[in-house]
Amino acid sequence: MRVEEENGVQKTTEDYLEAILMIKERQGYVRSIDVAEQLGVTKPSVTYTTKRLKEKGYITTDHAGMLVLTDSGMKVAGATYNRHKTLTDLFVRLGVHPEQARTDACKIEHDISEETFDALCKYMDANLKPVQGA
Repeated sequence: MRVEEENGVQKTTEDYLEAILMIKERQGYVRSIDVAEQLGVTKPSVTYTTKRLKEKGYITTDHAGMLVLTDSGMKVAGATYNRHKTLTDLFVRLGVHPEQARTDACKIEHDISEETFDALCKYMDANLKPVQGA
């Protein structure tokens, strides 16, 4: 699921939601400071953006003030994270160093169309062997 917003907010929205999902998987809870550290942004930037994400219905906060993805936020986060992991895997299979593959996947995951992404997935399944240990 791609978030359709104007003026480049799409990438920011996807980045934040993906970060929240990754942090939740890693440590079980998500604080604003965790998002700031993960994305390399300031706490005020996180406060501003999470307010917008709440207004759009992508996140809420629990009784302890932790960030929680809503169902719609989880759809976007999951799709973005899947694109990231799949593109990283593709690049590693092609011989790119894993760290560079992750960096490049992060740049591309927001701009690639669903059609092209689906075609890449089909191509990978049919033609590329999995990387050992992946």
